[in-house]
Amino acid sequence: MEFRQLTYLVAVATQGGFSRAARACFVSQSAVSHQIAALERELGVELFERSSRTVTLTEAGQTLLPRAEELLALRDDAVAAVAPRPDRVRIAANMSFARTALGAVSAVRDRHPEAEIDFLIKSFVQRIDAVASGEADLALVRGAVDREGLYLDPLWLDQPVVAFSSRHPLAGLGRSPGPHDLADYPLVLPPAEQQVLLHQLVDRVFTRAGRTPRYGPGLRPGHPVAFELINHPDSWTLLYEDPLVPGLVCRRGLEFTLPVSAVLRTDATPNPLVAELLTELSNGYRRD
Repeated sequence: MEFRQLTYLVAVATQGGFSRAARACFVSQSAVSHQIAALERELGVELFERSSRTVTLTEAGQTLLPRAEELLALRDDAVAAVAPRPDRVRIAANMSFARTALGAVSAVRDRHPEAEIDFLIKSFVQRIDAVASGEADLALVRGAVDREGLYLDPLWLDQPVVAFSSRHPLAGLGRSPGPHDLADYPLVLPPAEQQVLLHQLVDRVFTRAGRTPRYGPGLRPGHPVAFELINHPDSWTLLYEDPLVPGLVCRRGLEFTLPVSAVLRTDATPNPLVAELLTELSNGYRRD
């Protein structure tokens, strides 16, 4: 049984004849007759009573018709669910991109109030998989991605902030602290396997300065880094943006920079909304 046969079945039943059904389906009458006959042979029943003047459904045809219509509707729903929508964009990211993304989405929605823009919270690997599978139209990532069928569109250079408690010995420093200032204090970061880029960035900057970072205990699961800094005021960390938390001091100015890019599919149908979002994302970071 094929969708084409069910389509012709519904057309003949609703149009009241093979010739009218053929015109409605933009095919020849013989094509309709052939497919209906093939369906009848497969099912072992006659679906239409044919005469020189009329074509009517048999009892078997009347039983099959609503089911055929339901199957065709399900097919249409399935196609619509995965078809590209020019008014819908799905962004895969993590919460560190939320503030910049929110500003970009708001700007695009102002110009396109009909647009539907989703923000999907995913880990790094999940973001890449989402773009590759078509679940997401783009992903925001820091660092590099090497995967067939995907490419990077550079957006900006991220400059993480150095954060420490307002009671930290360096809180009163009149400038941004450098590796020589920070090397004597414990650095609190999630484990390297969870934040590969930040660990690589710290090691690179400190090596260039001829110093070695003093890593403190790894950030414990479920413990926000801000609380760790408040509870251990001699420690410091790197954050992707200033959390604006009372009791914390954040400083920019170090050579801590990471490239931020949008991950896109090479075979994706061009979507003007995606292009506008990429522009707003880049501009939004500069405004921040």
